[in-house]
Formats: sequence, C-alpha cells, structure tokens
Amino acid sequence: MYNKKMNNDKKVEWLLRVGVAGEFIGHGLLAINGKADWIGWIIKMIGVSTPTATTLLFLIGIADVIMALIILVKPVRPLLLWMAAWGFWTALVRPLVGVGWLDFVERSTNWAAPVALYYFYKNSKSDTE
Repeated sequence: MYNKKMNNDKKVEWLLRVGVAGEFIGHGLLAINGKADWIGWIIKMIGVSTPTATTLLFLIGIADVIMALIILVKPVRPLLLWMAAWGFWTALVRPLVGVGWLDFVERSTNWAAPVALYYFYKNSKSDTE
C-alpha cells in the first residue's frame, strides 16, 4: 500500500510539474514571438514605446521558458511562488486593460497550479528549496 501511495504522489507531482511548465512554456513562446495583444497591453499599462514593449515582452518570454525548464528539471519552491504571483498578475491584466473579468477567471490555473505544486512539495517534505 505504501508503494502505491508513493507512486500516486509521484503521478500527482509530475502532472502538476508538466501543467505548470506547459503553461509557462506556452506563454513564454507566445511572448518571444511578440503576441500583438500583449505588446499593446504593455504599452497601455506602463506607457512605453512599441519597440520597448516588444523587447520587454521578449525578455519576459525568455524568463517564462527558463522558469518552466527549472520546474521540469529541479523544482524550487520559491520559484513556484513567483510563478503563482506572475500568473495571477498576468490573468489580472486582462480586466485591467478592458478584456473582461471572465478572462481572469478562465486563467485561474495560471496561478493555482504553481500554488498547488508549492504546497505539494511543502507538505511532502521534499528536498526542494
């Protein structure tokens, strides 16, 4: 019974790791490719030029992909908290720029999955920091 529990825990862990990494890789690649809506939101939110917004979005995309790869290779608990905060913020941006609150609600997993993985590790006394 104990081995089965460990196997189930490992399955849950990997499902969460793949989910968190997939979300950040997907968004990271969209950012690297310069998703036009997001460039417009950056311009609207912080009042920078299009080239500056494009560069910022590119750098954000690189950071998102790097974070996703870290989670796949060796999860770090504080990084998961950052990812949760970032996921919450990027979901919240949508109603702030006028897209609507349902778009925020739809993106609940952007922050909830990293929080779930954080607590999974915290409760399992994992060696992740």
